[in-house]
Amino acid sequence: MESSKGRILIIEDERSMREVLKILLEEESYDVTTATDGVEGLDYIRSNIFDVIITDIKMPKADGFAILKEAKEIAPSTIVIMVTAFGTTESAIEAMKRGAYDYIHKPFKIDEIRLIVKKAFEKKNLSEELSLLREKFHTSYRLENIIGKSSRMMELFQLIPRVANSSSTVLITGESGTGKELVASALHNLSPRKDKNFVTINCATFPEGLLESEMFGHMKGSFTGAVFSKSGLFEIADGGTFFLDEIGEMPLSLQSKLLRVLENGTFRRVGGTSDITVNVRVISATNKNIAEAIAAGSFREDLYYRLNVVPIEIPPLRERRPDIPLLVDHFLLKYSKSPKRVTPEALEFLMNYHWKGNVRELEHIIERVVLLSDRETIGPEDLPPEILQTAGNLGCLPDLDEEGFDLENLLERIEKDYLLKALEKSRGVKTEAARTLSLSFRSFRHRLSKYGIK
Repeated sequence: MESSKGRILIIEDERSMREVLKILLEEESYDVTTATDGVEGLDYIRSNIFDVIITDIKMPKADGFAILKEAKEIAPSTIVIMVTAFGTTESAIEAMKRGAYDYIHKPFKIDEIRLIVKKAFEKKNLSEELSLLREKFHTSYRLENIIGKSSRMMELFQLIPRVANSSSTVLITGESGTGKELVASALHNLSPRKDKNFVTINCATFPEGLLESEMFGHMKGSFTGAVFSKSGLFEIADGGTFFLDEIGEMPLSLQSKLLRVLENGTFRRVGGTSDITVNVRVISATNKNIAEAIAAGSFREDLYYRLNVVPIEIPPLRERRPDIPLLVDHFLLKYSKSPKRVTPEALEFLMNYHWKGNVRELEHIIERVVLLSDRETIGPEDLPPEILQTAGNLGCLPDLDEEGFDLENLLERIEKDYLLKALEKSRGVKTEAARTLSLSFRSFRHRLSKYGIK
């Protein structure tokens, strides 16, 4: 016997309507329970869990709105479909505003009911999958908003808690968009300093004079516009953590002052004459090659050794491709008001893209896709042209890291891509397309058949 596709409760005071719905849905292998009025329906709802409830709007004793309210309070994931006569369509629309999934007109079409119920179960199943995914993120694949399951990221997950417990300075390196600030934040939140301030500054966004004032503060009258004394970020971070992003952009003249803080915990405000002592853990980050900056004379070597007591390198996204599906689902949850998923075809394009902007670029792409698509399923047609154009390019082949990759799948994808390009170039003339690829016509035709290309 075929197993049930799910549990449905039908609440309908009209006997013929109730029986037709029951027979129809049981033929579709659903487990169907029926109630003759709203009060009986409420009793069922309070003692059982249903996947979908189909309820008439106008009923004696308790109407469809009462059913909807009770169902959503007891089991928010239950999907409620309203049954309405043509004259009460406005009521059905009002019910949808209150959380109903859809409505069915009386008299109804059988195919319409089948489709609505099928879509309702697909929506519920997708919601449950996303809920499980959220739970997964909070277990083995997530640490302080850092998401991943690749070997490189699992090593990072093991390293961060160990480093967090110390007060040693940390230098985080990695390309732009890899999540360096997330790692710095995790180090603070998992440390004994978590109840104190976590202060951040981007050294590349301030001119030299203003950066010094922001970091160390200034005294009243120390420069034009200094109409009052101001505490610097080091004072604000006392007892906590100070994150210096883009440390490689810090002017050479300020590096000696930072070195002094790291060595003895003291500094002076701009224009000040007395030392200020602080207890601050410094975490810095850069996407520059500091060794090259030292060789060029733009970064102090002694400061580098002070900052780089514990180095942490974040791999680029192209070196942690197994994390892409998790990140995609995470950003779908973040930006979508309703459950969405990505088709395997679209995910393949995302997996093979080069991601020069790393996780930040992926996030912006998913945000854009969610904004522009009103469908629950995201396909290749929803992706930006740059993803579709370059994902199959040989210049974007995956790196051979510890994770490796499916070589056979990659070669098939490349072969299919060039078959399509040759056909496009020849405007569908197969003999010409075969000649372009230096293939015999028979071999070319075999490959078209292999990939289902018509």
